[in-house]
Amino acid sequence: MNERPWKNLAIMTASYVAWKAVSAASRYTTFRNKVVVITGGSRGLGLVLARQFAAEGAKLAICARDVNGLETAQSELLALGVPVVAQVCDMEDRSQIQHFIKSVNNDYGRIDVLINNAGIIQVGPLNSHTHADFEQAMNTHFWGVLHAVESVLPIMRQRGAGRIVNIASIGGQLAIPHLLPYSTSKFALVGFSDGLRAELLREGIYVTTICPGLMRTGSPRNATFKGKHRAEYAWFSISSSLPLLSMSAQRAASKIVSACRYGRAKVTLSLPAKLAVLANTLAPELTSDLLGLANRLLPDPGGIQHHAALGKHSTSWASPSLLTTLTDQAAESNNEM
Repeated sequence: MNERPWKNLAIMTASYVAWKAVSAASRYTTFRNKVVVITGGSRGLGLVLARQFAAEGAKLAICARDVNGLETAQSELLALGVPVVAQVCDMEDRSQIQHFIKSVNNDYGRIDVLINNAGIIQVGPLNSHTHADFEQAMNTHFWGVLHAVESVLPIMRQRGAGRIVNIASIGGQLAIPHLLPYSTSKFALVGFSDGLRAELLREGIYVTTICPGLMRTGSPRNATFKGKHRAEYAWFSISSSLPLLSMSAQRAASKIVSACRYGRAKVTLSLPAKLAVLANTLAPELTSDLLGLANRLLPDPGGIQHHAALGKHSTSWASPSLLTTLTDQAAESNNEM
């Protein structure tokens, strides 16, 4: 038996592993005294990320739309012993984004890391969503990210280094029923983020795309629900709380910080999310049929129809309940209340 092909394969495998190790070492960075900007940093995943970057000794800049939530988050982060700039900023408003980035650069004299985390979640069947819902999702998840990147790139290019982390979603790789505005905008973000990385690599700027599955951040309370909003809130809050389906915000944030540290290209978070992406790649028609079956189990149209209700105004006997305990605890911990 000719052993040469196996020897060649072993040599190629060893060479690839060595190249990966050298590449990872060359991209490695620490965050002590680095300036980290986090959009949507006042609550949920953004706040958990801010805590972890603070633990690394970073200087923080956070923005959000809600003044009270922003002040609460800033007070907590300052107590950790790191500098924190906090500014009200609507990610749908280009001028506010530009002003925020300029203010951070003026205060710190540099920006090393941009985490595009700000997001919205709109839940309901297609016929409950309006064009305005799709526009709002695109303005937040795509145009807001684009404007933030455009604002920070001259700062990073001047230094020839930087990290940009775009928090997309499994919904940007696999369209989820009753989340069409969200999925549409996240698909746009994934495409932009992937292409951005390829174009900026030669400039020493590493772009990382993060695609989380369900996370226990506490965010369902502040998501918006349409149609039969109480039933929509129940399935969404329960599924995002179950341990086998969802990941804790702390674990997700830890993996995101690590991905940023090593300048990784793309990371899909949670085993269920990875399996879903793999299934869609290998068997797209079967995956589509299964999602169609799942859609049959979701609430029918009706209820408040085009009107939107926040999750905290959509409670029922099913949620909050024992099944949503972990999500409810996360909401209390992560300033979502």
